[in-house]
Amino acid sequence: MALALAAQAQHMKQNPCQPASEPLVAPEPTSEWVPSLEELAISDKNYRWTRRLFELFEKVLKINIKLHQPERIDDGEIYLFNHFARFETLIPQYLIYKATGAYCRSIASAEFFKPDDPFSKFLLSFGAVPNRHPHLLAFLASEILRGRNVVVFPEGGIVKDRRVVDERGRYSIYSRMAEKRRKQHSGAAVLALALDAFKQAVLAARSQANGYRLSKLADSMELDPQALLEACERPTTIIPANITFYPIRVGENLLSKGVEMFSHGIPRRLSEELLIEGNILLKHTDMDIRLGHPVQIDHYWRWWERPLLANAIKRIENIEDAFEFSTRGGPIAGRLLARCIKIESARIRDDYMHRMYTTVSVNLSHLASTLVLNLLDKQHTHITAREFYALLYQGVKAVQKMSGVNLHRSLRAPNFYAGLPDGNCAGLDQFIQTTTRMELLSLVEGQFDLMPKLTVEHGIDEIRLENLVEVYANEITPLPRILKTLSQVMESAERISPLEFAQLQLDDERLALSWDRHKYQKPQYRPINEQQTATASAEPYLLYTDEQSDVGIVLVHGFLASPAELRNLGEALHEHGFTVYGLRLKGHGTSPWDLRDRGYEDWLESVRHGIHLMQRLTARVLLVGFSTGGSLSLYLGAQESLPVAGVCAISVPIHFQNPNMKFVVPLLHGANRLVRSVSSLEGIKSFVENDSENPDINYHHMPMRGLYELKRLVDAMRERLAQVRCPVLLLQGTEDPVVVPSSVTDLQQALTGTKAEIHWVQSKLHGIACSNIGETWDQVTEFARHIRENS
Repeated sequence: MALALAAQAQHMKQNPCQPASEPLVAPEPTSEWVPSLEELAISDKNYRWTRRLFELFEKVLKINIKLHQPERIDDGEIYLFNHFARFETLIPQYLIYKATGAYCRSIASAEFFKPDDPFSKFLLSFGAVPNRHPHLLAFLASEILRGRNVVVFPEGGIVKDRRVVDERGRYSIYSRMAEKRRKQHSGAAVLALALDAFKQAVLAARSQANGYRLSKLADSMELDPQALLEACERPTTIIPANITFYPIRVGENLLSKGVEMFSHGIPRRLSEELLIEGNILLKHTDMDIRLGHPVQIDHYWRWWERPLLANAIKRIENIEDAFEFSTRGGPIAGRLLARCIKIESARIRDDYMHRMYTTVSVNLSHLASTLVLNLLDKQHTHITAREFYALLYQGVKAVQKMSGVNLHRSLRAPNFYAGLPDGNCAGLDQFIQTTTRMELLSLVEGQFDLMPKLTVEHGIDEIRLENLVEVYANEITPLPRILKTLSQVMESAERISPLEFAQLQLDDERLALSWDRHKYQKPQYRPINEQQTATASAEPYLLYTDEQSDVGIVLVHGFLASPAELRNLGEALHEHGFTVYGLRLKGHGTSPWDLRDRGYEDWLESVRHGIHLMQRLTARVLLVGFSTGGSLSLYLGAQESLPVAGVCAISVPIHFQNPNMKFVVPLLHGANRLVRSVSSLEGIKSFVENDSENPDINYHHMPMRGLYELKRLVDAMRERLAQVRCPVLLLQGTEDPVVVPSSVTDLQQALTGTKAEIHWVQSKLHGIACSNIGETWDQVTEFARHIRENS
């Protein structure tokens, strides 16, 4: 792909005014070089070689090509794609060949074809046909009947501004040649209609038992009659497809630097394309390709057109005749049918363009850009960062509920966007960095300023470098429902209650649980998963009370468990008038494999997110953590920036009863990592069985990585204990089989910055909070009341 982009870039340097591509129409005869049939022959060797090259590019280059609805790839004969980058012209053929083994024909500018030119030979061998071939449409139709597909870019060139809808809501694009807006090309519709007419002529010969005519038609195609019949029985179908890139970056890259080094003074248009497209190829970009709903041509012939068609196809002797009558018509009935075809081709064109554009993969930058422009429309030039983040988050949650809209994975999986309300989102960071670099937005001291440059009109070859906000917003203009939804979000943003906002976040936590479970349902995880005994619900929960309280409670469960572990405690606290949130630590409640892939930093982030959720409902937060949850709570209790009013830590591990935690676990974890790095094996011992006190809640297997992360957490917690300033209650069982009971005194002594009380519980169990042993719940409730009354 990079080589092809560079080759086209060199062509542009030599021909700066040459359009990217030409209309798909039947051109007049030309004196330009026309390749012979032998020269147009597709090379199986080159196709296989190109596939291997593309697969190598996918691995080496940082572009992630994702084909959605792959089951539709077998349904079409003509495939339509939108056009935003030059190297896109090579992608569809590769994907179709990879999925089906079928070759494709495509149309390329005649300027790329010269006798004995190596690049021309490559294009021809890969199925390209010069757009000024004198029999272009007939040749493409013949190829379809021989089992090949045709790839068309109906926009006729790169649409850099992605503005495909005019002020009246009609589809159109800017034409560089005409220097005004025009309709997208209908050549694919003409091709399909004429092809369908020829198919009907063949099928009519069969139904009339006219073997002579059938043989004559087959001979004109150099096909066996049976092979021609089978091809004609297949519905003539157009598959509109949309290619969406995310994110789009601006800045120098290796490709642009290399061309600049060897070609000084390159045209601005070329420089712009190398900057944009080089970054797409070289800087971790998702290329979502979605196949839209098929356009089946025989559904478009209206009842009064069918008799005209039946009469006209009697005169078809070969594929050329189908295009002759579709454009000129002959006798009056033929001319009338030609007129109908012209009307139908425009109707089909509008349908496939609509399906193409509405198949876009909507991403975070689309929503953010649209919100920015909506703010400008309402004469708002300033907004606090916190307000903008909340607005964008509500927009994400609103579009998730919409049917018939394709969302990029970063808007479907909460792992990508759930931190938006707090400004903690990689996609948001990328959007802010790009727009501030472009001087479209300015973020100073927690406030966004919408800069005047947002309203400046830029040329077609400048807009991607100067105003990506407009480019992103234009791309989803064909989806008016989204635009209306975002407008409604802005109007209702001030009316959303803290509880409603918290419930949106809770919905994300439940959605994240579903995503994580799905991820670890693959066959390689099945042997361990099938041995699990947990049946209790692992969903996080929010128990809200209308009673006015400055303090809310966040419950943090233990290692291998789920929110169900402290659910009964949460119910008891709720009955005493507290708002309670039972969170789920990442890696828990899904699969032991999930826990194996997590670090303790992931668990900390889960608790932080829980604190922020509760902070929307109450000013201060009491953390109640059991076992590992207690360690996490004490760790974050030392973070002054968090509104932690107190920590109740139950059965917190400092010293473990099992001496293997100190030496064997780190050793085995290191050995497992070494084995995985040099082989395909999982390791020496990746899991150990767990005899749980609550098998309906806990994993039956402990990942060695998880145990190692637990040890890391304990070590990190101990280093921060002296920084804890809020009140602390420590609850510990006297005969705890997991944690050395006396270690709680070491914990108390390390909490030098606050008053920490110990309450001993007579018990031989570790899970004193789960079963309310020794009135544990009463102790937690009294401590919560103390925090509430003294906060």
